[in-house]
Amino acid sequence: AAGDTPLGGALLVALDMLEARKRLYREAGVPYHRPWLFLISDGAPTDGELWREAAAAILAGETGRKLSFFAIGVGGADFALLAQISPPSRPPLKLQGVRFGALFRWLSSSMRRLSTARIDPDHLELPPVDGWAAPRP
Repeated sequence: AAGDTPLGGALLVALDMLEARKRLYREAGVPYHRPWLFLISDGAPTDGELWREAAAAILAGETGRKLSFFAIGVGGADFALLAQISPPSRPPLKLQGVRFGALFRWLSSSMRRLSTARIDPDHLELPPVDGWAAPRP
């Protein structure tokens, strides 16, 4: 797709929104699971180097167990850049064609497993991604 991709700015806004929601839950005494931040991109950032700041915040959040980050590349996505944003333990995945339905069914199934799990989410086995993910270029 042609056009702007303010990826860094969008990720920083998403991170702020996650922290605000977690703060709201804590203040209300509502328990919550570690949130997932899901990025689906078909290109490369057009907002300069802001993505580096976002990448550092994402990696710090992963390391601090404050969030789980997933990057999905579509079409001509910049996988080298997505790999720099993603934690080493969870490299970016490539969507097979336009299999968004299968991707979102996987996401729903994964959330269901997470919400009913009685084990540490770090040890939770997620459903296989072979129904929607393709080998990376």
